Amino acid sequence: MSVDGTTLYVAPRSARAEPLDASAARPEQSGLSRRLLRIVVGLVVVGVVGQSFVVVQARPEDLITGVHGMVDLLSRAMPPAWSESGDILWPSLETIDLAIFGTVFGVLMALPLAVMAAANVTPARPLYFLARGVIALTRAVPDLVWALLFVTAVGLGPFPGALALSVHSIGMLGRLFSEVIEDMDFGPVEALTLTGASRLQVFTHAVVPGVLPSLLGISLYRFDENLRSSLVLGFVGAGGIGFRLLTAMNLFQYQTVSLLLLATFVLVMAAERGSALLRRQVA
Repeated sequence: MSVDGTTLYVAPRSARAEPLDASAARPEQSGLSRRLLRIVVGLVVVGVVGQSFVVVQARPEDLITGVHGMVDLLSRAMPPAWSESGDILWPSLETIDLAIFGTVFGVLMALPLAVMAAANVTPARPLYFLARGVIALTRAVPDLVWALLFVTAVGLGPFPGALALSVHSIGMLGRLFSEVIEDMDFGPVEALTLTGASRLQVFTHAVVPGVLPSLLGISLYRFDENLRSSLVLGFVGAGGIGFRLLTAMNLFQYQTVSLLLLATFVLVMAAERGSALLRRQVA
């Protein structure tokens, strides 16, 4: 190239100096940093797991030496007291109805809270924070504690257990419902809004059809959980098979205990299969 009679040499593009990438220039250092990070994370995980063994006072040798006691207990529980099969029909029905009541009323109370707790459809920010607070409170308190409170208020029987399952279901279902509503496809909502539809029409014609299958599936999962929880709630006087199981254990009626455990297994498996079939229908 010539400028004012002076010849200048311009290096080709391939020969020009390019800036060096710092990460490419030090691949060994970046690889070493990643390995060190993995080692540190691994040591932290091992430390956390190790301290859990210390805190819970894990003694595997005690479990091994105590096997003969477990075998003796199982031998006393066999065969199950089949003659008492008719006596467990009513507690079994109570257990199922506890789960049904807790799920249905939990869903009915969780739905409006979920709408207010969903950031994309909430009517007002104060209602959003109020709904989130109620959901957090009902979810944070275990259903067993709710059962103790309601037993104190209304006495023994299945009713306090049903109330406990309902209140605890509000928190669990409210959170999951609100997350489903927040993650829904907002296209139909915007389309109806542009046509001048009211908030109620948008909710019934766009929000509900978009989230209904997911809400039904979550409700069926919650029914499974409530059925299992209703068995435990019987230990605090909330009725059902759990209450009969506690009574039989206190009276050392191990054959009756084995019968009740078999009935519990049948109920849980039947509910699980029924819920799975219904979920496939609404999916």
